[in-house]
Amino acid sequence: MTWLGSVRQWHWMSSALCLVGMLLFAITGITLNHAAQIPSKPVVKTQDAFLSKPLLKDLQQQIAKDNFPTHAPLPDALINWLDDNHSIALVNGMAEWSEDDIYLSQPRAGGDAWVSIDLTSGEVIYEQTDRGWIAYFNDLHKGRNTGGVWSWFIDVFAVACIIFCITGLLLLQRYASTRFATWPLVGLGLVLPWLLILLFMH
Repeated sequence: MTWLGSVRQWHWMSSALCLVGMLLFAITGITLNHAAQIPSKPVVKTQDAFLSKPLLKDLQQQIAKDNFPTHAPLPDALINWLDDNHSIALVNGMAEWSEDDIYLSQPRAGGDAWVSIDLTSGEVIYEQTDRGWIAYFNDLHKGRNTGGVWSWFIDVFAVACIIFCITGLLLLQRYASTRFATWPLVGLGLVLPWLLILLFMH
């Protein structure tokens, strides 16, 4: 059968592409399912600083305008000053501006961070939270705060898994006549989750 060779080729190629990803998602599926039993102690780091007078004056002038932004990125000069002088590396995004302060949230996989700038005193408070490697990989599993590239990877990985499963089903069909447990096992895999849902989930 000419189609059988193509199915085998698609099956092994998709399995090769899915191998590491399936291990990652299977392991993190277990860690997510037992998240309450896995101890986790977040590490929180806080930094305090004060803006230079020229930077503070520039921010105050922006706020003094009649049409000051309520949601806008931080000025590049401020981002560079925080990085150069205090090793606070920010991914610039939409910050919340008010007459009193500016707040920028920095969520990321496995933790988060935020920076707050007092527009009266110039005080800068930066806090970074790291919830550890398990939280990091759990967030990769969920696609939480992982960015667009990882989201695309999950979509491509899911398509590869679908190809792997469909070609596996075709191969099962091809060899089922000599392996009598094939369809009972496939049926069990289909029925068992529904039985668990109906009997044990409210």
